[in-house]
Amino acid sequence: MKKYFLRSKVTVTFENMDPKKVDEGEMSDDGDIASVMGFSGFGKKARTFDLNAIFEQTRRTAIERSQRALDERQNKCQVDGEGESSKSVSSDKAAAAASRKQESDSSSGSGSDSDSDSELIGPPVPRQHKAQEDDDDELVGPPLPPGYTGSTAHSDDEDDDDDDQESEDDDDDDNPVKKIPDTHEITLQHGTKTVSALGLDPSGARLVTGGYDYDVRFWDFAGMDQALQAFRSLQPCECHQIKSLQYSVTGDAILVISGNAQAKVLDRDGFNVMECVKGDQYIVDMANTKGHTAMLNNGCWHPKIKEEFMTCSNDGTVRTWDLSSEKKHKAVFKPRSFQGKKVTPTCCTYSRDGKLVAAGCQDGTIQIWDRNLSVHTKFHCRQAHTPGSDTTCLSFSYDGVTLASRGGDDTLKMWDIRNFKKPVNVATGLTNNFAMTDCCFSPDDKLLVTGTSVKRDEGNGKLVFFDRASFDRVYEIEVTNASVVRCLWHPKLNQIMVGTGNGLAKVYYDPVKSHRGAKLCVVKSKHKEKHAETLTQDYIITPHALPMFREARQRSTRKQLEKDRLDPKKSHKPEPPVSGPGRGGRVAAHGGTLSSFIVKNIALDKSDDSNAREAILRHAKDASENPYWVAPAYKQTQPDPVFAEESEEDEEAEKEPEWKKRKI
Repeated sequence: MKKYFLRSKVTVTFENMDPKKVDEGEMSDDGDIASVMGFSGFGKKARTFDLNAIFEQTRRTAIERSQRALDERQNKCQVDGEGESSKSVSSDKAAAAASRKQESDSSSGSGSDSDSDSELIGPPVPRQHKAQEDDDDELVGPPLPPGYTGSTAHSDDEDDDDDDQESEDDDDDDNPVKKIPDTHEITLQHGTKTVSALGLDPSGARLVTGGYDYDVRFWDFAGMDQALQAFRSLQPCECHQIKSLQYSVTGDAILVISGNAQAKVLDRDGFNVMECVKGDQYIVDMANTKGHTAMLNNGCWHPKIKEEFMTCSNDGTVRTWDLSSEKKHKAVFKPRSFQGKKVTPTCCTYSRDGKLVAAGCQDGTIQIWDRNLSVHTKFHCRQAHTPGSDTTCLSFSYDGVTLASRGGDDTLKMWDIRNFKKPVNVATGLTNNFAMTDCCFSPDDKLLVTGTSVKRDEGNGKLVFFDRASFDRVYEIEVTNASVVRCLWHPKLNQIMVGTGNGLAKVYYDPVKSHRGAKLCVVKSKHKEKHAETLTQDYIITPHALPMFREARQRSTRKQLEKDRLDPKKSHKPEPPVSGPGRGGRVAAHGGTLSSFIVKNIALDKSDDSNAREAILRHAKDASENPYWVAPAYKQTQPDPVFAEESEEDEEAEKEPEWKKRKI
């Protein structure tokens, strides 16, 4: 142990010394140190390296290889004749000139160790595996592994591969159809009736569906497994169909629009937060009442202000509300026809920046107001759709310039709000049988999506994609053998949610292009159902026990159940109806009430009970023949009754007149 300590100490001292002093022999002789330390010698001498020479050789090798690569690229550029290659050549020349200048500077000032360290370029990057064979004498460091093709300049094959990959990426960018996430799908069973409302929170964690069956169901993608069951179901508006559901911009509240005149706001878990007040239906001017007086048609949240939302109703108004004041609306917009008459708005929406309020009306018009000026419209198209057809949806593009409208006249139109006189593009032949058929833009604003309706057993409902620029029908998805009512393309998840007319909510996604959402629940296996535990009585077999201690032989469960079924107590057999006057405190079914029994048996009894003695003696014969109440109890102990015999004096006394009888 002592020897190892001395060796380590000497070695550290040796390494910390200046190499020049070691070369000059300023250090004392090994023999003197060995004699002082008390051991024979240090063993083999450590090799010394001239670091300056090694660094200089490495730098020269790097310069030569860069010059060789420069010459090869110049020859290639001359053969190809490309214009862009001249820039790379000039840059390579500048790099070579800089390296030559650095070489001259380093050769002039290579005296000090600090200068040589600052000029150090480092080990050269190997260019090809061939260079290992050609320049073995120039290589410094470990040999290259077999098959290594890396170099400072890319080879021709690598350039071709990169070009192909870039061209494919360009094709994907140019073709938005390839970005549609439709390779996989999951189906959520909402019910048996039409799914008329869909809502997805901004983070994409929860989906809420509503339908014609009055139910609102909550789906949690992170909490579901492959069984795809909703974690909550409720009826917030009792017996009113759900028309629209939407999460607020922060995702902490849900706006519920139903066939009722009062909109509701729920929190994330379905508990009631607010209910709008109902207006006075006898007031003529709807601006002077506090709320809607007729059935709601649509509603949505403000995209920037989390407390504000908007509703439209059959009373001919579009109203904005604030969560903090549920007693009265915030503002009223009243759509008007060309003659100035009241018209019914069927859909409403905010622009992306929240500055405009748009409404589609039953007379085919689209009217847009400034949010702060509710009297006159800012944009107004008189015949956007066929008069008398309900405009089912309005949707602004993400750039805020384009407006898409889905009409009840089986059309889809796109408008530029800067020139609102006529539509930019029109698509026809899109059957629409529902008052809430959706249309929406893709997250990249290059596609427009809507659904088509079909009659029962007459085909499949489709999800149709249109190119925004050319308005060509570029893609279709056959969803199911029912109408496609709602569609929603979430920009964060890159998944498409669809509500159908047969009670299904489908989610389309792509494992590569989509994120989270439906991908979270399809990878989880179903939970096994827990079977109910049954309590059984242990049966102990004792063949040699005495008969009085033996247990009865255990029979099968089926036979025991059949036997228990015949037992009125174990099977809880209900008591049969009472026949006759009644017994056991129960009354006969003479109407089923006590009053009817009294009327039947007492009030309508025609027997005369004014003489109590006669009424009692009426039962004397039955009591003597069939004693039941009193006689059996005293039959053994009661003595025989002895009655006095009648005498002649008694008979004469009875014959005397009343006034002669002795008064007692």
